[in-house]
Amino acid sequence: MAQSAFNLSALPRVPLELDDRAPQTAGRGSPDLKSTIHRELINKVDLDKLMLLPNERTRQQLLNVIRQLVAQQEVPLSAVERDVLAREVMDEVFGFGPLEPLLQDPSVNDILVNTYRTVYVERNGVLEETSVAFKDDVHLLHIIDKMVSGVGRRVDESSPMVDARLPDGSRVNVIVPPLAVDGPIVSIRRFGSSPLTAEDLLAKGAYTLEMLEVLKKAVKARLNIVVSGGTGAGKTTLLNVLSGFISERERIVTIEDSAELQLKQKHVVRLECRPPNVEGKGAVHQRELVINALRMRPDRIVVGEVRGGEALDMLQAMNTGHDGSVTTIHANSPRDALSRIETMAMMANLSLPERALKQQISSAIHIVVQVSRMSDGSRRVTHITEVTGTNGDVISMQDIFLFEKRGVGPEGKVLGRFRSTGIIPKFAEKLKDAGVPLAMNLLEVSQEI
Repeated sequence: MAQSAFNLSALPRVPLELDDRAPQTAGRGSPDLKSTIHRELINKVDLDKLMLLPNERTRQQLLNVIRQLVAQQEVPLSAVERDVLAREVMDEVFGFGPLEPLLQDPSVNDILVNTYRTVYVERNGVLEETSVAFKDDVHLLHIIDKMVSGVGRRVDESSPMVDARLPDGSRVNVIVPPLAVDGPIVSIRRFGSSPLTAEDLLAKGAYTLEMLEVLKKAVKARLNIVVSGGTGAGKTTLLNVLSGFISERERIVTIEDSAELQLKQKHVVRLECRPPNVEGKGAVHQRELVINALRMRPDRIVVGEVRGGEALDMLQAMNTGHDGSVTTIHANSPRDALSRIETMAMMANLSLPERALKQQISSAIHIVVQVSRMSDGSRRVTHITEVTGTNGDVISMQDIFLFEKRGVGPEGKVLGRFRSTGIIPKFAEKLKDAGVPLAMNLLEVSQEI
């Protein structure tokens, strides 16, 4: 790579004047002190060119320069406080400011910014307030712009809501005034660079080994699976796990509103919706991507979440040779999941008779996997339910596995057991035909949690 456009070692060491708003006694982490150092840094270094040089040595050199600037401040700071302040300025330059330490914390599942004054996090299913805060709305909006502009999104008064993703795969939702009355609101769902594996979920008690084996066989036999659950129940995590059982020999096309799936196979084509431009034009919705995906010779179609009329196109794809598809949906039970799919399919405005639509659903979807977030923050697969057909105007279903809640322990832990209903699923024949026969001992599970 060509040499850097600036010489860090040649930067002059000149005394700095503190911002008029920053008192001489400003302590570690003072917003005004950080602003002063950040401003002086911008005057000395072309940060735009620096961002094109991700070399770790370059970052270390810049950190040394920031430490020099901090040391020149006539403020009583210990060596540790100076180092922390220097790294906070680095977070403003390279990262997402005050949120960067939270984004680096693997124990944090959600980061919830309720205006610039208050930031909450969720750890192990429990919300807690942090000491993190922004200087003001302008500071928060600057960080928001860094988040959304990286994936070609924007947020302002004319487009006050946006979904985006961070480089590590985390999902970001932003809503700003005038829709957010008190100031900008940011919600970050963490996924991390290394998604949870099937073994991780097994260790956490999300399901039993027998349930996992049945789901693995279902994916390999190309059954169509819908993962259903509420917000934060772990639908995307489970979808990642199930998709991991797809053969490396197959071409997978993923379709998402905001790309967050982390499939490990080599032959994966990722499609993402596009929001409208400043003039309100140019939007590309999931339904258009689903239709286009059918022309891309997919072996599998994985839709991050069905939300509208694309549900009908997904059903038709499942019924016309594109089996083995997987998707998620917001619903509270397997029965609710099918009802929601029916409602969303009607949004396609093709005027299909209700009975014909139910028949499409029953023939397209083989399994509904219901995931729930318990009161103690744990996630469980509460139902593995088979769709068996239609009986008149009703879609027939039967539970294969269930999680039965039995109360709460002394420390708030949810108690219960996974159990098999003992019903031999109709899809057992499909598994046998696919060369992954269903061992009957897998249907004899009863495990206390």
